[in-house]
This record gives sequence, structure tokens and C-alpha cells, in this order.
Amino acid sequence: MAARELRVADREVQIAVVDGRGRPLRLSGLSAWLRRVVPRAVSGEVVIALVSDARIRELNRRFRRMDAPTDVLTFPETVHLDPHPSSRASGDIVISTQTARRQAREAGHSDIVELRILALHGLLHLVGYDHDSSSDRGRMARVERRLRAKGGLREGLIERGSRPPRRREPSGPAKRRAKARVGESTGRNPSAGR
Repeated sequence: MAARELRVADREVQIAVVDGRGRPLRLSGLSAWLRRVVPRAVSGEVVIALVSDARIRELNRRFRRMDAPTDVLTFPETVHLDPHPSSRASGDIVISTQTARRQAREAGHSDIVELRILALHGLLHLVGYDHDSSSDRGRMARVERRLRAKGGLREGLIERGSRPPRRREPSGPAKRRAKARVGESTGRNPSAGR
């Protein structure tokens, strides 16, 4: 990202966190964290709506013609016709809390860490980055990597999406069933001969 892209008067980005009905939520830690990691030159008003899988699926179907829940959607206040990101971040970030919870478990971190990952990713889209565009050439991934490091996150959404899914070790009863299946797959009875 060129330095000129974010060199404007220092203004603050205002961030509100609401539920699916627009009621304020007490997640000031999320908005404060996001304000800390976003470059100071970025300004605007952002609403982060935490919704259900059903609601985000409805929005995904309506606006992207994809009939499935997703983790995060963004709705900029204005459409970016310029292919370069701006310093204005105004609009809505919609995050599915159910999907975020599943992804947090899969990644091995807390729900709040996942909400931070998704909020940062959404904010970059509001500013005008688009990792799915051929003209982006990795810019969004580089900015996301820099900002998530500033915010103490191990990985970002783009980075995680580019690697194969992590295989989780089973625990408890699932671990015992997996061990039993290993014995069965070799044609031996796991308890025989003991």
C-alpha cells in the first residue's frame, strides 16, 4: 500500500457493535481493539452487526446470490469506483457469531480472537481492498498481515484461507473411538492378545 493512500488529516474511525436487531452490544473491547490497529488516517463510521447463521445466509443469498452462511459480509456506505483503497471506512460489517464460534474452535483460539480477525478483514473491505480482485495483487493480504501483527493476532482470514485445513486431534471418547478404528483397520482386534 502506498503511503499516499492513507495520508490524510488524523481523524478517528467510529465503531459501534450491535446485534442483529441493531441494539448496542457491550463489546467495546472489539471496537477499541479495531480502532487501535487501524491506521490513524482511516476515518469514518462503522457498524459491526453480530448476527446468526440464518441472518447472514439470508444476506448472502440476497446480495451475493450464494445460498449458504458465511463468516463476514461488508456493506460500504459508498461504492468504490477507484481500484485503490481510500482512507474512508464507512459502512456495515456483518459477522455470523455461529460461524465465528466454529472457526474459532477449528483454529484453536477464543471467539473474541475470531471476531477480531473477521472485523479487521471486513474493515479492509470497507476501505476498498478486495483480495478476490486480480488488480489487488496481494495488497490486502499484506496490509491484513501487518495490521493483525500490530493487534497481536497469529493469523488473518486471507492467510488462513490459503492453506489446507488443519487436522485436529480427537480428544476424550472420540480419541478412544479413533484408536479402536486404527486397530480395526489392520484387521486385528485391538483388545486381543493383551
